[in-house]
Amino acid sequence: METRDAALALLRPEIPSAKVTPMMSDEEYFQNTTLRPIAKLQNELLIKVFKNYVRKHKNVFYNLPIQKRLEYVGNSIQKDMKFRNSLKGIMIGQFTIQEYEVYTENSSALNKRMMNLVKERIKSNIQLLEYA
Repeated sequence: METRDAALALLRPEIPSAKVTPMMSDEEYFQNTTLRPIAKLQNELLIKVFKNYVRKHKNVFYNLPIQKRLEYVGNSIQKDMKFRNSLKGIMIGQFTIQEYEVYTENSSALNKRMMNLVKERIKSNIQLLEYA
């Protein structure tokens, strides 16, 4: 029987552009080997969760011009702690035990990287965020 960690690792997509070099910091290494593949794996869920967030906030997002929509994404992730914690949970739930241990050693810096990745992923899919 496969372990949870092995199964999680098999699910993750490869990201050829996520370079790993001996000179990078531990945080950058974790970002490229763990956070980026998880963000890519969870992309559809992250978009769906954001759409639900917009719906719960009276669909104001859909009446904004594109620049304001991009700002709305950033502000919602930055300022709404409940939403931010939900997004973190979506990412952290995909960590292996070893990755979680690494994460707990420097969670503050890794949270920033994680939320920046999530924010950029949602922004890059802004065309999918039309009222439906």
